[in-house]
Amino acid sequence: MSLHCKQKEIYKHEPPWTVYAMNWCVRPDKRFRLALGGYVEEYNNKMQIVGLEEESLEFICRNTFDHLYPTTKIMWIPDSKGVYLDLLATSGDYLHIWGISDTETRLECLLNNNKNSDFCAPFTSFDWNEVDPNLLGTSSIDTICIIGGLETGQVLSKVNLVSRQVKTQLIAHDKEVYGIAFSHAGGGRDMFASVGADGSVRMFDQRHLEHSAIIYEDPQHHPLLHLCWNKQDPNYLATMAMDVMEVVILDVHVPCTPVARLNNHWACVNGFAWAPHSSCHICTAAEDHQALIWDIQQMPRAIKDPILACTAEEEINNVQWASTQPDWIAISYNNCLEILRV
Repeated sequence: MSLHCKQKEIYKHEPPWTVYAMNWCVRPDKRFRLALGGYVEEYNNKMQIVGLEEESLEFICRNTFDHLYPTTKIMWIPDSKGVYLDLLATSGDYLHIWGISDTETRLECLLNNNKNSDFCAPFTSFDWNEVDPNLLGTSSIDTICIIGGLETGQVLSKVNLVSRQVKTQLIAHDKEVYGIAFSHAGGGRDMFASVGADGSVRMFDQRHLEHSAIIYEDPQHHPLLHLCWNKQDPNYLATMAMDVMEVVILDVHVPCTPVARLNNHWACVNGFAWAPHSSCHICTAAEDHQALIWDIQQMPRAIKDPILACTAEEEINNVQWASTQPDWIAISYNNCLEILRV
């Protein structure tokens, strides 16, 4: 029985805790595998590796393991050809690199951004460079972004990862940094942007770090929590502010002035995801129980209505679009993961 049959369009998995962070695997041989991170107040969080069985059309939990601090972000190694070691990265109090197998999950490396203290400044987010999987960028509450290099011989082909090389460490914002993302422009290796509590989007080039560009500032100076580059057009990126009901689309060639505002939600937006296959589609998710898919090809004309709306049972706290299967998105709310064919 093929998963692409029309009989059922939504599949649900319910861990015993609130699903907070999640990410689709991009390996071609693991098409319906996701990693989920929980959120509980106690220092006792868990993660799961789950997969949808294409014959039974049911989710199977492959593995559950400890991740004591809540995961702020989860990301599989950007390995669409399946040639590297099967790795998963998570951020929280530290940046963790995990090795994943069919039978176990092994912590390969634990990275602290403060080598001179017993205390750490928690990582708010990170990004794994799609062009050069040796590079990861992290953001943290201590205003710093770090671009780190993983040692190829150890990280990508062996299990015994022992170290990381810090290539770049910079004070990126005046306040906490909440998000970092590599651009696909210029080969996709050196350009990255960040957002933070000062309400700005800042763009950096690793080759010229003495200069940075502020490409957007929130008019009310609300903290910006998340950003993501368009997967097909590196001129566009999206961001969102804390406690607002819209997602802002920016054009790097027209700084400071949004080219679109997606504001059909009637409660605070919690996440968004660009389509992996299209430059003009993006999905936003909010506390109004809705995931909305937008077509933005009419920019800079106003985008008034989404082209598709999916309604969940409760407030949606995350959305992810499957890069290897662009007709599937995942949403999470309370203790539920749902994948939906769109």
